[in-house]
Amino acid sequence: MRWSALAPILAVTMLAATPAQADTLREALVAAYMNNPTLTGARAEQRATDEGVPIALADGRPNSRATSIYQENFLVNANAFAAPARQLTARVEVNVPVYRGGQVRNAIKAAKERVDAGQATLRGTESSIFSQTVAAYMDVIRDEALVRLNRNNVDVLETNLQATSDRFEIGDLTRTDVAQSEARLETARSDLETAISNLIRSKEVYIQLVGRPPENLAPPPPLPGLPEDPNAAVGYALENNPDIEAAKEQIEAAEYDVKSARGTRKPQLDAFASGDYANFLGSLGGNIPGVNFIQQQSNAQVGLSLTVPIYQGGRPGAQIRQAQARTGVAIEQEIAVERDIIAQTRAAYASWQASLQVIESAQRAVDANALSLEGVRAENSVGNRTILDILNAEQELVNAQAQLVVARRNAYVAGFTLLAAMGRAEARDLGLDGGVLYDPEVNYDRVRGKLNDFATDPDPTAEATRTDETPAQTVTYGPIDK
Repeated sequence: MRWSALAPILAVTMLAATPAQADTLREALVAAYMNNPTLTGARAEQRATDEGVPIALADGRPNSRATSIYQENFLVNANAFAAPARQLTARVEVNVPVYRGGQVRNAIKAAKERVDAGQATLRGTESSIFSQTVAAYMDVIRDEALVRLNRNNVDVLETNLQATSDRFEIGDLTRTDVAQSEARLETARSDLETAISNLIRSKEVYIQLVGRPPENLAPPPPLPGLPEDPNAAVGYALENNPDIEAAKEQIEAAEYDVKSARGTRKPQLDAFASGDYANFLGSLGGNIPGVNFIQQQSNAQVGLSLTVPIYQGGRPGAQIRQAQARTGVAIEQEIAVERDIIAQTRAAYASWQASLQVIESAQRAVDANALSLEGVRAENSVGNRTILDILNAEQELVNAQAQLVVARRNAYVAGFTLLAAMGRAEARDLGLDGGVLYDPEVNYDRVRGKLNDFATDPDPTAEATRTDETPAQTVTYGPIDK
């Protein structure tokens, strides 16, 4: 499902025309996908989770060790005539787990479930970063439009003040009219400074998420696949939201933990083989002259070891109860996540629909206020309207234009949030195929069967880009024509 391939449902255009060589929303999402530290950190966390499977597998594989000891017997029993003065011993052991009461088997299954849960969580993190990036992108576009609106308003009010002052000089208006114009102009200048501050903040948030400053952001593309009603949205979310999927996988993992804990009460069977070698370094029987002792000895054993737990101080029962309680936690968390996703989906749908209605109303208000302002100015020219009437009409037009800008931003962000709640806002859904997409399954397949104790990865280095050298954002603007 790609933006370019689906029919538009929500088209968004802001007040300004699209500048040449503009950054697109897709480019911003690609940059966040490649460089956002929260997302790259989540991928590293998933790689750590992947290692849980080979760790669990290792408990069921053969293990071996070698031990070597050198010792000096500086104090020997007087009756031990043949005791060596020194000796070097070596021992090699091999142990093969045969049966561990299901502990290993269920621990492996739990680890695999946690890998699946982690991959779903990674998808959720990806979707969350995209949602934040879309919001930051739209915030910059919104705030740029609001700066232009407020700048234009200041220009208009400066012109009005000059005209009012000129008419006051010739006695056509009173000092009150001039004061009203001055007051409204200063208020507009204050609003402009606030809008500039908000734009700088939005740009800094954009840099935080994307890793680079916004440059001439283009209007975003239409959003695909938005639902017809909230029930359809919720139904799709319950089936596809990655956070719900992760919570369900955590329940499965916790249930395997309970089974693994039950295995601690069952017998354990191991096969073993060991060999010992001792060399007394010519010191065996050194106190008995004329007797030649063999200075080396060795032995080897193979067999089976059966361990039957009888009493372990209550530990197994506590471990089982602990695992059961954690299963209960996972069950309740899955319900909590489901509730949260349902609420998010319905709220996003309602916000999206409301914003669409606001867009229609605000557009009509802009048209009506523009016509009203034109009429008030004409009536003022023949003395039927005051300067205050003109100022109020201008302010109402600016307010309606600002409401339209905000509503367009809110509609797009709410629509994307709705897609994210439905599980449709991941890289694979958005067509971010400018390069190879990150596939967590690749690392899992790479590590799950590794047997080599010395197989490690290179020391990690930063994948995300830093922003410490990014200059502080400023705002440059120019008036726009009404």
